[in-house]
Amino acid sequence: MTHALSCFKAYDIRGRVPETLDESIALALGFAFAENFAARNVVVGRDARLSSQALREALTKGLLSGGARVTDIGLCGTEEIYHAASRHGFDGGIMVTGSHNPADENGFKLVRAGAIPVSADSGLNELQSAVAGLLNSQRVAQTRWTDEIRTRSASFRTEYVRQIVEYSRAACSRPAPLKILADAGNGCAGLVLEKLAPLLPFELVFRRMEPDGYFLHGVPNPLLPEQREETARAVLECGANMGIAFDGDFDRCFFYDSEGNFIEGYYCVGLLAGELLQRCSGAKIIHDPRVYWNTREVVLAGGGVPVMGKTGHAFIKEKMRIENALYGGEMSAHHYFRDFAFCDSGMLPWLFVAAMLSRTGRSLAEMVAERMSAWPCSGEINRRVPNAEQLMRNIRDHYAGAAVYEDHLDGVNLEFPDWRFNLRMSNTEPVLRLNVESRANRPLLEDKTAELLRYIDSNFSSMREV
Repeated sequence: MTHALSCFKAYDIRGRVPETLDESIALALGFAFAENFAARNVVVGRDARLSSQALREALTKGLLSGGARVTDIGLCGTEEIYHAASRHGFDGGIMVTGSHNPADENGFKLVRAGAIPVSADSGLNELQSAVAGLLNSQRVAQTRWTDEIRTRSASFRTEYVRQIVEYSRAACSRPAPLKILADAGNGCAGLVLEKLAPLLPFELVFRRMEPDGYFLHGVPNPLLPEQREETARAVLECGANMGIAFDGDFDRCFFYDSEGNFIEGYYCVGLLAGELLQRCSGAKIIHDPRVYWNTREVVLAGGGVPVMGKTGHAFIKEKMRIENALYGGEMSAHHYFRDFAFCDSGMLPWLFVAAMLSRTGRSLAEMVAERMSAWPCSGEINRRVPNAEQLMRNIRDHYAGAAVYEDHLDGVNLEFPDWRFNLRMSNTEPVLRLNVESRANRPLLEDKTAELLRYIDSNFSSMREV
């Protein structure tokens, strides 16, 4: 196999197994991680995918060969690695996960001591070079890794569950007839939900709780239309006040109201920002550049300071640490918390929202309806195009003359008096991502979204013909 190492992305590693990611890469990655970061004590975990166990074993061999001790916490969520790395003195942590990707894909999410992410800007490029060198020299293959004394199994789940319950204050919520449909999607979320349930004053109705690497009920990706429909139907069937669904490694949580309507992650950012600012007025809140008018209004009204950060978990976390931000949110349903080592959690958001519903007696639909009307958005629209950079320049040149604000922190960001859009290249896929929002004007939103898509498609066709 020729290793082009295309599995190395901007802030994690992911690829199809075994075509672009295999055990030899995992072995070399473990060795390079231990050497490059002088990591002598590393925590590892894995999701339920069929390939995860073999990749974890190869990764562990590589870490041992590089001189590290390894603590394996087994089947878990990515945030359990964050918790362990930030609280138990590890030099780093590695999660083997394909998250929401198709069943034949997998990957690695890496952090250093303190759960600081490893991205292209903070060591991932150097790891890629080191892995390439090791694969070419077969240096790892010549190294012994039989020292099982330096491996152990452990669990920090009870402590982690206690931490997130205490921080969210969900256990202190006023007892209310609140029923929540929780769809684990046969990923690893069920392992934690079972631990949480006895500690909460809510009725949880569980669905697809057993981790299943065969994905017999579909890939654990709540953004897929078929998965949305399944969860929405389950919310209605059990008469839940709210539905929640998780991806495979549950670092993201997705919401449904009592009518089974999917709630865009954008509005959940504003909801959580407003809630947290009640605890810490004046704090900084990080948001991504795709859609943000609603978030900024909520943050300013709550006495906070909105700060824009570049899209992507490693970039948002870095920005949060620089700003000492209380909370950060992305429309993609990643939510970050200062008191959770500046890391993202899929469990904390729904615990906060459930506590809000219980405390206020309001429904989730009521909480977001006004915001959705005031700041309608298109949702993220993806297009696979060749020469994306040139297409972005063409669109920028076409629209910039009428813009009242422009920046290029992350793609093309243009604001006009009553609407705005962000067009950026994905950090993980060969696609353009478009987001549009307006000021309380859905017809304008729909018109401008259609206009931009026509422009993208027409430019794509002309570029393809050339």
